[in-house]
Amino acid sequence: MTDNNTGLPLTTHLRELRKRLIICFIATAIGFSISYYCSDRLYDILTAPLVPALPPDAGYLVFTGVAEPFFIYFKAGLLGGVVLASPVILYEIWAFAAPGLYAKERVWFAAIVLASLALFAAGVVFAYFIVFPFAFKYLLSFSTAGLRPMISMSGYFSLAAWLLFAFGAVFQLPLAMLVLSMIGVAGARQFIRWWRYAVVVILIAAAVLTPTPDVFNQMLMAGPLIVLYAMGVVLAAIFGKKKDAMEL
Repeated sequence: MTDNNTGLPLTTHLRELRKRLIICFIATAIGFSISYYCSDRLYDILTAPLVPALPPDAGYLVFTGVAEPFFIYFKAGLLGGVVLASPVILYEIWAFAAPGLYAKERVWFAAIVLASLALFAAGVVFAYFIVFPFAFKYLLSFSTAGLRPMISMSGYFSLAAWLLFAFGAVFQLPLAMLVLSMIGVAGARQFIRWWRYAVVVILIAAAVLTPTPDVFNQMLMAGPLIVLYAMGVVLAAIFGKKKDAMEL
């Protein structure tokens, strides 16, 4: 621990935490105010992958409640507000945690946070530009002359938000493997030994998280995850503990 953080009472830490949380809340509120003003545009961006897949005579979304559009735009604005405020939020987390870390730990903490953000963004971009168009085209291919889609705003928003978050989360795989190797839980040798089990788990996760039952769309998710697993093995071999991790 650094000298300026040694022996500080708990109340001091709580006051500091309260200060950081208030700043994060204010930043999110400002971001929300900006995003809500453009919430209709944000929703248009979110629905852009869906619209081309809709039948010509059903190329729009519907709402089934009087207040549904308001709440959807509110959620879109809140989501955009968190994104806009994320630099401030991340800085406040850093400012709160950094005094209690050694210099080397600060470097690793910053690197892990930045890598996590990059991987999450990569997962979101992959889902939006690759998975969404194929998945929605497949799902809406069941439309017939007597069976037309009537997709609600809330239903689509919930599905899209869940998928974006899910892909962003699963793209953290190599980072999680790196952390496990750094703390000695598992090393590159263990990850290589477990690759068959990893592939099975990845295929199951792809089947659960992908909204379509066809193999093609499931492989759109499973393929990158297998590549990310291999990347995690490489990172564990380079940056993990040099001694063999404990056998599990």
